[in-house]
Amino acid sequence: MSPSTTTPTARPAPLPVAGQPFTHGNGFDALSFRHSQFDGAMDPLVMVDHYTMSEPTFGAHPHAGMSAVSILFEDSVGRFHNRDSLGHRIDLLPGDLYWLKAGRGAVHDEAPTPGSRTHGLQVFVNLPAAHKQDAPDALHISHTAMPVLTGEGYRVRLVLGETGGIEGAHSPALPMTILDGQLEAAGTFRHASPAGHAVWILAVEGELAVRLDETVTPDANPAATPTSADGLTRIPAGQAVALPAADLARTLTLVSSKGGHFALLQAVPVREAFVQQGPFVMSSQEEINTVQAAYARGELGSVD
Repeated sequence: MSPSTTTPTARPAPLPVAGQPFTHGNGFDALSFRHSQFDGAMDPLVMVDHYTMSEPTFGAHPHAGMSAVSILFEDSVGRFHNRDSLGHRIDLLPGDLYWLKAGRGAVHDEAPTPGSRTHGLQVFVNLPAAHKQDAPDALHISHTAMPVLTGEGYRVRLVLGETGGIEGAHSPALPMTILDGQLEAAGTFRHASPAGHAVWILAVEGELAVRLDETVTPDANPAATPTSADGLTRIPAGQAVALPAADLARTLTLVSSKGGHFALLQAVPVREAFVQQGPFVMSSQEEINTVQAAYARGELGSVD
């Protein structure tokens, strides 16, 4: 019997999904993406808001059963003051990341300081049921500690995780890779995604397209998946694609003919049913009720 061989096959990504406009008060504008828009392919992400904030908006609020992740883009201006019930008081700077693993419950508040403007992503990441009662934890990563990959036509910040053999910081909860990338006109960047990982890609600004190169065995049927002429899925600014976890490793090729800004988030799906109610993501409505009662009794702490 001859040995089995594998060949790369280009496949299109799923169709992009547009973010829903969301405004709160006078200082918060966002395009909001929810897990329900992606038929489960966004897992473990529950929600992503691509936002700008120019004044305090939400005040101190609780979280439980999930991680709240703040990713600041480099074009933010000024400082983003972050407080939580773990005792942290941190001014985030443009390009920084703050990961709050709420676990069984924590209280959080973040707002731009006077005269500041924050541009970034607010991400809710699900926690497996086995970890929803973990003690809260948090991680601040300064932009100065993030590796930056540069090449012809691209500049990509490794906010978290690993790409191209380069390793960055690790989250205090689910392992995740977060890339914040800029492509020049005719720029190309490739990211190797391991088997079993789901990927979510947002076109922040400009023009972006993605191609998947999967490693398939000879008995696979590439024709079962329709392909575009060049194998590219184009993602307009303000839209995102969710790539479900695959059994095989794949290479994602991100290209831009005119220049663009993208964010890529990658992790292993949790694959568990959950109930989201505002800032709580629990396994059942009963658990939601329990944590709401705990918050009302002051058991999640405070930022005062």
